[in-house]
Amino acid sequence: MSPLLLSPLRFSPEEITEVVGLYTSNPEYCRAAGEYDPERIPADAVEADLREEAETEGCEVLLAREGQGRIVGLLCLLDRHPTDGHPWIGLLLVHGSLHRHGVGRRLAGLVEERFRREGRDGIRLAVLENNPAASAFWSSLGWQEIDRRTDRQYRRPCIVMHKQLI
Repeated sequence: MSPLLLSPLRFSPEEITEVVGLYTSNPEYCRAAGEYDPERIPADAVEADLREEAETEGCEVLLAREGQGRIVGLLCLLDRHPTDGHPWIGLLLVHGSLHRHGVGRRLAGLVEERFRREGRDGIRLAVLENNPAASAFWSSLGWQEIDRRTDRQYRRPCIVMHKQLI
């Protein structure tokens, strides 16, 4: 299994094309999230949304690539949530052709290890209630539901999950 390399999204036209391909490979997620029509995902909208994310204080947008350079995932991380002070995973998206191959598990592990090395005691994320596969995935990795509320941007019902790192 080749190593996964994380690097900041540089917003080159080639990278944006790859990221659109990543979203396109996940039509179920697109339908659940409601942000993009999985049949027509506009590159300019994806770029604008990710730029906004990357420009938010404490946020990072990272591409995950396998050893040969192929994009396998996208991560949006928040270093410190303004309400609870915990780091958050805003998005972990794995290429659809790689679901159930351990890539998501490996990416989650890299994020957990990073925050563990920084001395953080826990990490959080929100899963859309209408995405039970994502909830099952995170639960299988030891994450626990701690709350239910709507997300800030789109007011979608979410399950807030936490994982203790210490």
